Amino acid sequence: MEEHLTVGRVAELAGVSVRTLHHYDEIGLAQPSARTAAGYRAYSASDVERLREVLAFRRLGFGLREIADLVDDPHTDAVARLHRLRGLLLDQRDRAAAMVTAIDRELEARAMGARTTSEERLQPFGAQLYENIGSAYPATRRTEPRIAAQVWRALGDARTVLNVGAGTGSYEPPDRDVIAVEPSAVMRAQRPEGSAPCVAAAAERLPFPDQSFDAAMAFSTVHHWRDPIAGLREMRRVARRVVVFTHDATDAGWRDRFWLSRDYLPEVGHLVAGRPSVDQLARAFGARLEPVLIPWDCADGFFEAYWRRPEAYLEEHVRRAISVWTRVGPEAERRAVAALREDLASGRWAERNRHLVDLDAAELGLRLLVA
Repeated sequence: MEEHLTVGRVAELAGVSVRTLHHYDEIGLAQPSARTAAGYRAYSASDVERLREVLAFRRLGFGLREIADLVDDPHTDAVARLHRLRGLLLDQRDRAAAMVTAIDRELEARAMGARTTSEERLQPFGAQLYENIGSAYPATRRTEPRIAAQVWRALGDARTVLNVGAGTGSYEPPDRDVIAVEPSAVMRAQRPEGSAPCVAAAAERLPFPDQSFDAAMAFSTVHHWRDPIAGLREMRRVARRVVVFTHDATDAGWRDRFWLSRDYLPEVGHLVAGRPSVDQLARAFGARLEPVLIPWDCADGFFEAYWRRPEAYLEEHVRRAISVWTRVGPEAERRAVAALREDLASGRWAERNRHLVDLDAAELGLRLLVA
């Protein structure tokens, strides 16, 4: 026999007021549909499932109208919404971890007698990840022409292009009319003079009418979005063609493809746990997958770029322009760098990875999603 919970019991279990539950009932967001033996309104199992989603989205900061759209989305089922919630909660955890990392660095500085500025003290609490790493981007994050050519081919005959999560403007096609979207003030400030106009906005809420652009592109940014599924659907809403560069971590052996995560930085696995799979991302906007090979001398210093140049990861300025190193924290970073330095000096790295020497390009799970 199905268990029914009274309004009072649900309020007690969920840690909310009865008044809140009555409000959700009045606006049709989460309504008790059952009756107890005494005739009181009660929540059925399906009512509780919906209420749980409402409360979870609410505690993540979503407004009630946004929550209604999410839980009533005809394109998702309960399992898909749970995956999305899990990803959002993990993103919240990662942002908290980035704050802890910044505080740890300040504590280390203070232990050595150094003083931090007022701006540095406030930055971890108000900044997003790119605000912390963005200032290092110009040194190593540049357009890789061979990857850019593949991205631009995927844009097809599009003349107007929206670049979502545009950063400093890498990979924006120079022969098309581009509008950029970038939430980080640090990244926007580093866009070169003469680059495409840039709007301060998030992928999940693009401030453009339906079908405003021939194409929308996103390069190495989806993993930083609060809600990747929502962002991709927004891109599909505003453009007739969508091209997304991202990483496929769904293969059980993906970590073994890249020696850095396999041998030195296994914490990377925790960073991608709970993210929507590349197949889920593709299904969100009807995309096909296209592999992207990384040339051995890749000009863009993203995480996998130095797969045949391991010494680069010993350089502080290289690591600071890669979000992974910030997200794993200083302790994991110190351990990984020390172990890599030792293996390079002893020849152990070369022995383990001798098969890489003759490769001109590597398949390390990078993908284009094209729709």
